[in-house]
Amino acid sequence: MIPIDLKDKVAIVTGVSSGIGAGVAATLAEAGCHISCCAKNNPDSPGVLNFIHTVESLDRKCMYQKADVTSTEEIQSLVKNTVDKYGRIDILISNAGMNVFKGAEEASEGDWDFNMNLNLKSHWTIAKLCKPYLSESPNGVIIINSSNHAYSTIPGCFPYNVSKAGISGLVQSIAIEWGPDIRTIGIAPGFIVVESTKAWFDSFPDPGAELERTIQRHPAGKIGTPQDIGAFCAFLASDYAGFITGVTYLIDGGRSALMQDDQ
Repeated sequence: MIPIDLKDKVAIVTGVSSGIGAGVAATLAEAGCHISCCAKNNPDSPGVLNFIHTVESLDRKCMYQKADVTSTEEIQSLVKNTVDKYGRIDILISNAGMNVFKGAEEASEGDWDFNMNLNLKSHWTIAKLCKPYLSESPNGVIIINSSNHAYSTIPGCFPYNVSKAGISGLVQSIAIEWGPDIRTIGIAPGFIVVESTKAWFDSFPDPGAELERTIQRHPAGKIGTPQDIGAFCAFLASDYAGFITGVTYLIDGGRSALMQDDQ
């Protein structure tokens, strides 16, 4: 099989200081991409330094900028600096987001606005800013990170689940309006091994037992990793996925396929 080759393509990845963003960016670098990235962390923070070292150890270039994706001005700066440094943008991985869970009655207007600005509006904003450069790429691709909560959710996950459900509509609109120059795809990860997942398991009296129960609810027999998501993003960004656009993929190890009443 011919390996996925993204050699010398330029990818912007948001939210790279840890978790899925860091895993996706590192995987794209392994496939040959130069990386331009951002998070809210300072450039000298351990997570950022570790990430930059990972990318540069793969003999790929890496540009990091501290930025809040809800600030149009800060994202404009990121896009401009990316083009100034690399001369192009081929791939946008709009990943940054945050789990903020409350009930529909308990959530405030401030909670709603925060979730919608970070988990939905910011994806639209950065996509618009990158569009002129992605259109010039031979294979411009936008990948937006959603969640399995866009498909089904549990009590107390409002308005996070609402913002994630909105991404499917955003992906469809961009795909049909900006294609064929730009392919636009959503990804909706389920349980992924990141810091927030560990904190959630640690909230139970017996974290190990809860982890095992959760694994048993996944027909894949495991919880996903950032590298799993990164590998799928590398495929979606490649020519192998040239007929894929306008859809959001659920990546949950089969958890949504399993009735869980008796689990």
